[in-house]
Formats: sequence, C-alpha cells, structure tokens
Amino acid sequence: MPHTFPDLQSFDSYLDRLNFFHMDLSLDRMDRVLEAMDLKNPPCRIVQVVGTNGKGSTATFLASLLRAKGVRTGLYTSPHFCSPAERIQVDGRRTDMAGWLDAAGRAVTLCPELTYFELLTVIALDVFRSLGVEAAVLEAGLGAKYDATTAARADMAVFAPIALDHTRLLGETVAAIAGEKSHAIRSAAPVVCAPQTPEAMRVLEARALSFGAPLTRAEPLSDEYALGLCGEHQSVNAGTALAAMRELERLCAAKCVLPGGAGGTDAVPAAADEKIALPASDAVVREGLAGAFLPGRLQTVRAACRTDTLPARPVCVLDGAHNPHGMTSLVRALHAGRCPSPCAVVYSCLADKDWRGALTMLARELAGSEWHVPAIPGERSERPEAIRDFLLGLGETRVTAHASCLEAFAALDGEGKDRSAGAPVLVTGSLYLLSEFYALWPDALEPPAPLSE
Repeated sequence: MPHTFPDLQSFDSYLDRLNFFHMDLSLDRMDRVLEAMDLKNPPCRIVQVVGTNGKGSTATFLASLLRAKGVRTGLYTSPHFCSPAERIQVDGRRTDMAGWLDAAGRAVTLCPELTYFELLTVIALDVFRSLGVEAAVLEAGLGAKYDATTAARADMAVFAPIALDHTRLLGETVAAIAGEKSHAIRSAAPVVCAPQTPEAMRVLEARALSFGAPLTRAEPLSDEYALGLCGEHQSVNAGTALAAMRELERLCAAKCVLPGGAGGTDAVPAAADEKIALPASDAVVREGLAGAFLPGRLQTVRAACRTDTLPARPVCVLDGAHNPHGMTSLVRALHAGRCPSPCAVVYSCLADKDWRGALTMLARELAGSEWHVPAIPGERSERPEAIRDFLLGLGETRVTAHASCLEAFAALDGEGKDRSAGAPVLVTGSLYLLSEFYALWPDALEPPAPLSE
C-alpha cells in the first residue's frame, strides 16, 4: 500500500518517530529511492559542500552569490533549530512543508527504512526539481562516504576546513577524517578546497588526482568585502564560496560533460547553464557576500522586553562553537574585538563532543566571567552539573547550573542588572542549545531588520 501523509501533523509525527540522531551508514537506500524517483541526475547544477567547520556558512555564501546573479537557487542545510523547513530553501526563503508531503509519501513507500536525514535529502531534491531550481547547494550532514547528499550527482565538490570531530564514526586523525570526507570526490567534477592542514590536503589532492578532477585552492577574502556573516574565520568560508562560484561559471561556460555522466547532463537546461556561466560583476559579488544570513554564527540578537511568559532578553551573541576548531574561531573573534566581550556566558554542550578542550579555551579567554549552564534535551546532552564542576575546577567561581535554557535566562533577568544594552550575553557550546534559545524567541531566526536612521 502506498504511504501517504494527509497533513503536516501526520508528517511531523512520522519524523519524530524516526529519531533525529539515528544513522545507518549505507547509501543503498538512497540509491534505490533516487533511482526510482528519477533524482540521481537532478535537472539543475548540484554543488556538494563537506567539511568539519564552516560548511554551512560556505554553502550559505555560495547560495547567496548565485541568487545575487539571478540564478534560481536551492539551499539544503542542517540541522534545523525549530522547524525542518529551515533546511530546504529556495532563493533565500524556506519552502512550504505542505509541498513536501507528496514526495515524502513516495519516498517512504519506496523505502520505509529511510533515516531522518535521508528522507529530508530526498524531499529537498524533489522540491528543488518541482520549483525549477537552476543550481542547488547541498551541505553534507556527516562525512561524505555514506552521507545521503553523496547519492545524487554532483557537478562540484567543495571542502570547508577539515578538523577533528565525530571521531568515533569518521576516524581518530585529521587524515582519516579527510579520507572519509574525500569520498565527495567521485568523478572528474571540479573540486574547490578551503585552506586545509597539510595532512588533510594531501588526502584530498590524492583523491582528486585519482579521478582526474581539477582541484582549486581557495584563499581567504580580503577585508575590503563586507560579509553578512561575522567573524574573522568567515573570510575563509566566503573566499571558498567565491572560488566555487567562479569554477561553476567556468564549468557551465564550457558546457562540460564529465566522465560517468556527472555534470553537463541533458537533464540540466541550457538556459540555466547560460545564466550561471555569465561572470558575476564585482557589484554582484559584494551583494551576494553581504546578503548571506545563517543563524547561530556569531549572530548578534537585539534585546527584547519581558512578557507574561518570557523573561527579558538581553543583547545576545549566538555562536554554535561545539568543538575545539569552532571554539578557536570564537575565541579569536573575542580576542580581536570582532565580537564584544560578554557580561555573562550561557554554555551547554553534547557529551560526545570534546567539550572540555573547547570550554577550557573559552574560560581562559573569559576568565572570571559569570556562567550559566542549562540542561538541553536529548540523550546525548552533557549534564549541566558536570560542566559546572569542570568550570569550578578551572577556577571559575560564578557558575550556576539550570534545568533549562528558560531558567537560565530567567536568572539573568532576575539579578537586578540592566542587560538591555552594552555588553552582550554569549550563548554558545552547541547548536542544540541555540535551538532552545530560538524556540523561546523565534524572531531571532529571521535576518535582522535594518536599523532605523
């Protein structure tokens, strides 16, 4: 019997039952479903973005650049904060989940064993096809070898910086992790790499050479460009995205047909290639880089007044730094004054991350700070008491554990301090902590309105 989702409530219930964190490392299910739904060769240019830190930002910059030059652009990212609709965007706007139901029903009918991420990847490709997307940017979820985004054709592989993370699944060394992620290179399609450690670059270069894939080393952008995402590290992500767009322009201008059917297939309309091939002017580049928006990456959120159900919200800086590599970027931003020094820190994390190393870096930079450690939902979450005790062991004395993010902000609101202006509260340590913040204040998920004159 075909599986159908009569409404969004039934679909949401189905997603909840799938278990957000469940993984089954294989591409067999994706291959079967994409073949049956005629999505192995989507009718648009596909760029896959992989890496450890910065892949979401790189994908966002690239999508914004393509939009600025008039290309109808799809963007698939993960995870989401409040709604799965955040993951699948067309021209910078979330797609309507009501339009997902048909594709979801067909995919589940074909393979009831699809994981959460696999199902959403199939839906994204189907939505992009139905909405006439000309170029789609797909952010990989975990690794690349068995990642669902690797099952579809890719016209380009883009590598954000690779570092240690998910070591239990991907490998204990940077070289091993790079080897797993290098499987995004699976044809002669062009490869664009952000600056990498020597061990990671050697692995990527060898893999590209084995497929005859041209590899471009991207460089960080200079300070002359205004970026929509904050932080010194974003110059690397923006430079990688710009290099990827230039390579995509060249690919489409050459009407390149790659061995094995990757790139330049008959499925891609010639009109789309002509539009992508047109070199973007400097004005378009500046518009695209400045227009990028991704929540939770050194994002400053304005203060909000207390309501009947919520405490007052101070000015906040939100950053999802969840491992030493990401925390290094945050600490550098704080040290260089690119991010204002906070008056307090709200920190929580997942237990399976190297949170002790990351937190030690932050505590050294913000020694003597006021710390609030809320619990975050989920079986992978670290106990707030464990984080509190670790901070106390580092010599921090003003540390409070809380049962929830709401309780932490209620404590910040109830201490008699005016936090509506001046130094912000830093909220960091996990994207799942930020999810709790956005659930309380969903307005923070939207691009900020221009300041009035």
